Amino acid sequence: MKLFQRITVKVGSNVLTRRDGTLDVTRMSALVDQIAELHKQGTEIILVSSGAVASGRSEVRPARKLDSVDQRQLFSAVGQAKLINRYYELFREHGIAVGQVLTMKESFGTRRHYLNQKNCMTVMLENGVIPIVNENDTISVSELMFTDNDELSGLIASMMDAQALIILSNIDGIYDGPPSEPASQVIREIGQGKDLSAYIQASKSSFGRGGMLTKTHIARKVADEGISVIIANGKRDNILTDLVTHPDTTLCTRFVPAPQPVSSVKKWIAHSEGFAKGEIHINRCATEVLYSDKAVSILPVGITDIRGEFEKDDIVRIVDFEGRAVGVGKANCDSAQARESMGKHGKKPVVHYDYLYIE
Repeated sequence: MKLFQRITVKVGSNVLTRRDGTLDVTRMSALVDQIAELHKQGTEIILVSSGAVASGRSEVRPARKLDSVDQRQLFSAVGQAKLINRYYELFREHGIAVGQVLTMKESFGTRRHYLNQKNCMTVMLENGVIPIVNENDTISVSELMFTDNDELSGLIASMMDAQALIILSNIDGIYDGPPSEPASQVIREIGQGKDLSAYIQASKSSFGRGGMLTKTHIARKVADEGISVIIANGKRDNILTDLVTHPDTTLCTRFVPAPQPVSSVKKWIAHSEGFAKGEIHINRCATEVLYSDKAVSILPVGITDIRGEFEKDDIVRIVDFEGRAVGVGKANCDSAQARESMGKHGKKPVVHYDYLYIE
């Protein structure tokens, strides 16, 4: 039984690498076999794969001591070539073509670049090609890096209108206690609004940049957009095919998706907080209306302050009367025009409801 037409699968570094940092080709081969089986059953798959830096680390012995940026650039350049070549060979055995997509966080910052990426991967899927996505670590070395590939996979799942995001780690899901304790059990299902702060461990993975804290944050945001999110153990046999064909009996943590999916443009805006060019501060009345069930825009009459400089169509942060960031939106005018109309009645929205995302 096929539950999903299109899925995004994120494979973490700790799934793909051995303890010494070398690629676990046996595990890679097993995952490719499962993806190939689902592909042949008609499921469209976008693979977000970590492992490039870890892979390169095992191949190169630097001639001198390198700082963290130099190491990342060197290891990712060598490792990405090795990683994609291995995927190419493994998928070729199944008669499946793959394509490499290297991206950066900045590529999601404008609607035009966002849609260019979406179009590229849509064309690949239409032609039976599996996109293999990773961050371009050779040049993504600034503060504008993804937290890790969990964040990237959430963006990709959202952008590509996937029905599910499957995050494969080296543990079975989110536990109700420390995973190392025998009494701890996997939380099988997480509904909207459930507080998980007591359960999440802050530690990060050996080779990756992220941890369970990042995974749950991304999982919540993506599930709120109407996409099923599953966290499972990528080292378990047949985990992918089991999750897709009978998820109810497969060990994992599933985040229940919102009943109503949000629009494509709102998905983009939801993930664009890091690109906000300025802030729009609103008064108490506007804040209360914003949290009501009504579909409301940010009107000049409810604005108390405009901070920063932005152009029309830039992403701006919405800040309530108590100074809390409550959402993001696409500006309908530039900052000078917003300041000129601030506090006035009968003016056009500074952020229209259709381009507003409240967290």
